[in-house]
Amino acid sequence: MVTAFAEMLKRHAAPGRVVWIGVRPGRREEVQAPEATGMSVGGLRGDHAKEGKRAVTLIQAEHLPVIASLAGLEAVDPEQLRRNLLVSGINLAALRKATLRVGSAVLRVTGPCPPCSRMEEVLGHGGYNAMRGHGGWYAEVLEPGRVTVSDKVTVLQDTE
Repeated sequence: MVTAFAEMLKRHAAPGRVVWIGVRPGRREEVQAPEATGMSVGGLRGDHAKEGKRAVTLIQAEHLPVIASLAGLEAVDPEQLRRNLLVSGINLAALRKATLRVGSAVLRVTGPCPPCSRMEEVLGHGGYNAMRGHGGWYAEVLEPGRVTVSDKVTVLQDTE
């Protein structure tokens, strides 16, 4: 029996949008920001991530001003945070274990992506704690495809 609460958890006001794409060719290498890229089970083309539950990282665009404020900065650029997809307009925290269509690819959100100690170096003193709770989400690629800046992010199904 599906409860009203369970149904409410499945509703989102609108689809989200990809507003930035980042690929990291290697550990500590400069982040590149293509307008579009392919996505395979190993993650985004050109990124050093590995196949599995952490193949792609997503972060909420609406959290960047919060991170900046908590780090005592005027602004934070997505390149600094080293995530793959900056998404706006849909609450990623509400999508844990959800299956999403991002461009022509299908992802499953697998869990939170905590900040690394490098955020202290990148954002300055307190940068690690500024990102706690705002570090984004890991996802695995279920169906390869292509993702472009401005693509919709839509929920296909929730598993919870």
